Amino acid sequence: MFIRRLHSSAQSLAKVVPSNLKGKSKSSQQWITRQLNDPFVERAKMLNYRCRSAFKLLEIDQKYNIIKPGFTVIDCGAAPGSWSQLAVRQSNADGSKPDKPKGVVVGIDLLQIYPIAHAIMLGNTDFTKQEAQDKIRSLLGERQVDCVLSDMAPNATGVRSLDQENIITLCYSVLRFAILMSSPDASLLVKIWDNGEVPTLEKNMQKYYQQVKRIKPRASRSDSAENFILARGFVGMER
Repeated sequence: MFIRRLHSSAQSLAKVVPSNLKGKSKSSQQWITRQLNDPFVERAKMLNYRCRSAFKLLEIDQKYNIIKPGFTVIDCGAAPGSWSQLAVRQSNADGSKPDKPKGVVVGIDLLQIYPIAHAIMLGNTDFTKQEAQDKIRSLLGERQVDCVLSDMAPNATGVRSLDQENIITLCYSVLRFAILMSSPDASLLVKIWDNGEVPTLEKNMQKYYQQVKRIKPRASRSDSAENFILARGFVGMER
């Protein structure tokens, strides 16, 4: 598939050494060097995705088919918008497939988000607040949600245990919303950082979904603690 070919070709590229690092901190130098040598960054520019994270969702969707034409998709932590861009295309919210039903994509983030064609973007909005979730409900009307995505992560405090606790809290906020708003057989995808609370989160998700699986896409950097939990087959509240 596309992701595999990109991964293989990246191994043959010579490492790029940036020439504009003078006066920058060591961490900034490392970030610039990593960006310049990241094939997903270059590919994102070529395909007009707003950032490289698009390829994380693309790989997951290619394998598990979680976004289909006609789907209603909520993208939590959407900025700068690459997941919403992909969701628009996959859900046919842009109407590019005239013979398929049109979906709806709503993106939300604490940061400002530049508009994305055929998507509803709620920038400067805290998803964890009840009023923000009520606004999403109002926008959807009678629609139920077919796929909830969350690439949300808290601002790092530098205290590992606190950062881990904060991202788990975000995951539970998204899970609660998904339980209340999802259609039968819907999917949920959340970002997590490896820590001791993740197995408990997975166990709680299994109460509401038929399948729960931890995933690390190829576009997630190998030195990152980032993983994703994919829950499929929403079964509702009774179970």
